[in-house]
Amino acid sequence: MADLILTPNIASGDDFYEELISAHDGLSKEDSDAYNARLLLILANHIGDREALSAAIKAAKRQS
Repeated sequence: MADLILTPNIASGDDFYEELISAHDGLSKEDSDAYNARLLLILANHIGDREALSAAIKAAKRQS
């Protein structure tokens, strides 16, 4: 299993969070969900490591 970084690791994390939330301004729930799905797929493609992606899916499931 890939070692994931699950502790805060984003420079200016609060700014990133604000940008992410702002991207949803004015979107319906359906459009917001579609936006999240597109963003997830873009980031997954950027990561490209299938083992890391599988580990992230499992980690997210445990976090819920």
